[in-house]
Amino acid sequence: MATKYYVTDTDLSERFPLYTRANVGEVFPDPVTPLTSSTGLWQGELGWRDAWERIGAFDASEFPPDQFSQLGVVAGYCYLNASLIRLFGVRAPGLSWQDMDEQFFGALPGVPTYEEQPGDEDLEKTAAIGEVFQWVLSKTRLEDLDELTADKKATEDLRAGRPDLTELSNEELFAQFQQLMQEHRKYFCQHIFTTYMATVPVGIISGVAAAVERPDLFMHIIAGIGEVDSAEPSHALWEMGRLVRSSSGLTEAFDNGVEGLLDRLGESGEADARSFLEDFEAFVYSYGSRGPNEWEVRSPTWETRPELALSAIERMRLAPDEAAPKKQHAQRSAQREEAAAQLLAMVEADPEVHGELSAGIAASMAWLPGRERTKTNNIRLIHEIRVRMRMIGERMVAIGAFDEIEDFGFLEEAEYSDLFADPLSMLETIRTRREEYYGLLEREAQFLFHGEADPPETWRRRDEAADDKLEPGNALQGMPGCPGLAEGRARVILDSNDPTELEPGDILVAPITDPSWTPLFVPAAAVVVDVGAPLSHAIIVSRELGIPCVVSATDATRKIPNGALVQVNGDSGVVTVLEE
Repeated sequence: MATKYYVTDTDLSERFPLYTRANVGEVFPDPVTPLTSSTGLWQGELGWRDAWERIGAFDASEFPPDQFSQLGVVAGYCYLNASLIRLFGVRAPGLSWQDMDEQFFGALPGVPTYEEQPGDEDLEKTAAIGEVFQWVLSKTRLEDLDELTADKKATEDLRAGRPDLTELSNEELFAQFQQLMQEHRKYFCQHIFTTYMATVPVGIISGVAAAVERPDLFMHIIAGIGEVDSAEPSHALWEMGRLVRSSSGLTEAFDNGVEGLLDRLGESGEADARSFLEDFEAFVYSYGSRGPNEWEVRSPTWETRPELALSAIERMRLAPDEAAPKKQHAQRSAQREEAAAQLLAMVEADPEVHGELSAGIAASMAWLPGRERTKTNNIRLIHEIRVRMRMIGERMVAIGAFDEIEDFGFLEEAEYSDLFADPLSMLETIRTRREEYYGLLEREAQFLFHGEADPPETWRRRDEAADDKLEPGNALQGMPGCPGLAEGRARVILDSNDPTELEPGDILVAPITDPSWTPLFVPAAAVVVDVGAPLSHAIIVSRELGIPCVVSATDATRKIPNGALVQVNGDSGVVTVLEE
């Protein structure tokens, strides 16, 4: 029985004891709230199991019916079960546990080796997975993944069909919350299934490139693919930034800050202001579900806190025209085609390898953007859940039952009947949980543990400075993310909500990234991230936008002096401090 530190904490698996924050740290960078833990995480657990069965990797009987296995929560922080991910590598043809470690851990040191357990290898499951893999290679366009297109339309229809929430009672709003949350299982299953299927073409391309000693070609081949939903908002933000840059009136308005900006523009009556407001309204309608920590219902988004998007525009407007995402994407697309042709030519003498590589390159064009589409579909659903709960939060604040709208997250699902019966009865519980939550937020969750995590009071504080800052000439080795070489001033940004220090041409140094960081990639010359792996958000988006990127640069935000001149080599993964 795992030690419980917070109301959200779950039991941990004894059969599968290795847990990690890899990948899930982008999904839940902060502790999960009681409402999310008691609803969304369990639907995510079930969706993950559904995906495993669809792949053919596991049977439902391998998991306890009423306990978490694939996910776990310790001191409020969500973890993935790396033992299960490794076991998938053991059972999948052409993969290994080491391959899965590379996908999820990147270059992280200190990961314990896999120890085989009875029943790990299963030839029937290996054969079943192999059949799915062959099917994966038959899909060569995003349009071929028609389920994902249907899910996109369904989640867009949810937004289009959003009712007038003010006319619904609290009980009706919560009933809709519960109904929509049930849908999360299906969409999350699609996300996990597509994520693992994306590893098939990526693994083929990477393996061939490594075999011919040209690993540099691999990164070029999976960059500039296009149709990446997570990158779309950056294109829209860029166009609004260009509008601001070309208008003296809008420039002056932005120079005065983003707080109250929309109201000031509405009062101005100028044509440029009206044009901007129309564009921004359309942007929020289409992309308002995105934001920091967007899988957490309690978190703000571009719709609920427009200043987050306005801050990104405020930075983008300063970037030169040559930083346009479309231009960068076009360059990466041309490089991709050239690299693919070069690698194929190198194995032309081996028809079998040439055929497999050709299939892998073609399939990557479907599955890599497909993964981001499934993520976006989930986020749209979660946002429709969010706006309903925020309406309840607004009403509870009005009668003194909540201190702030977002307090709705500090109650578990089963406690809402008591809240509706006696709204003031839960206030002290909420306050206690909120205080504990912010205490946990001061700590940096242990990245990896086997069996049971260390007590959270031993975890490093987020504000703890490094005592081994890099000096001029020193370098930090990370994992290559997106190719290219860039020099600029390092800007250590710990919160995507406040990017004001980032100037065009700076090197963005971040702890971890989710889609709320994406707009900051555009004015940056390069991106360096503390953690990450080949399928992490930072890499996928930087490849789409054409920004040199290095991930798994352990403790970069602590070791790289803010303001230092640095060089980022996206081909080798090396970050060098040139001068302070």
